[in-house]
Amino acid sequence: MTTNVTTVPAYAAPAANAPLERTTVPRRAVGEHDVLIEIKYAGICHSDIHQARDGWGEGIFPMVPGHEIAGFVAEVGSGVTKFRVGDRVGVGCFVDSCRECAYCLQGLEQYCSGTGMTGTYNALDKNGEPTYGGYSTHIVVDENYTLRIPEGIDLDEAAPLLCAGITLYSPLAHWQAGPGKKVAIVGLGGLGHMGVKIAHALGAEVTVLSQSLKKQEDGLKLGADHYYATSDPETFTKLAGTFDLIISTVSAPLDFGAYLSLVKTDGALVNVGAPEEPVALNLFSLIGGRKTLAGSMIGGIAETQEMLDFCAEHGLGAEIEVIGAEQINEAYERVIASDVRYRFVIDTSTI
Repeated sequence: MTTNVTTVPAYAAPAANAPLERTTVPRRAVGEHDVLIEIKYAGICHSDIHQARDGWGEGIFPMVPGHEIAGFVAEVGSGVTKFRVGDRVGVGCFVDSCRECAYCLQGLEQYCSGTGMTGTYNALDKNGEPTYGGYSTHIVVDENYTLRIPEGIDLDEAAPLLCAGITLYSPLAHWQAGPGKKVAIVGLGGLGHMGVKIAHALGAEVTVLSQSLKKQEDGLKLGADHYYATSDPETFTKLAGTFDLIISTVSAPLDFGAYLSLVKTDGALVNVGAPEEPVALNLFSLIGGRKTLAGSMIGGIAETQEMLDFCAEHGLGAEIEVIGAEQINEAYERVIASDVRYRFVIDTSTI
């Protein structure tokens, strides 16, 4: 592929709730500071499903999802200094930001207050053109929004780290999970299983809170010290006031009062899952213990690179099931049914 090829094969949702289908999408020419990435693997994130089905609203169709991208540099612009052809690279949830606001200057591009971050897909770039994601064979990205994937992680297991990995690493780092801290992960899915691995590697005492015990053996193998079923009311009695930090990865509304009862005084319940509907909260569940109810969204470029390096150092990759592109629609249904352990990854050579 060269810079004068303007379309690439992809899988797209032609309209909200429509099955994804094979198509082609345009890619811009490689500019001075761009890298052309030959995509090898693309993870399927639950947020891909939310957006392809317009669950969060404001979807731009046709939509090519995918913000867990791993591959190789195929071409570099004349001004690129960070990468060379053949480098192992990744792309996460955004491909640009204003670069000038206080948050961008702090390396918190995901919270850009200027133009807002430009999503890897389902967004408009600075030229007003739609962005298309990783369910495709190639993508052109500014070098400053491209990540280096260390040699210590296989590309297929690295792809989900670009969303699932950083989504859990960022709050674990921010709320200082580590030795002496008791951390609970709510939900053992694509996000949650990486939370268990990373929290364990950070040295925290890790508990999984899941609806049932059906994944208990997996949770303990991944690094959890304890595993409890939230369907059992005894869990909330036994664990009252236990945790310094709880991270909820589920995209369904929680009984916040019940989960906040598990948090220590001055502890935090952090949400990284994003339900489509509003949730209810009795503020007394916060006031009674000076507790924090918080949210967290991915991480900036520097922190995402830090996460990748940390995962390589500790031998952490995602637990994956590699699929062909023709299985994407089936995979979406299986994700909704929690029938994946723990992340589907598309082999993009099948597109």
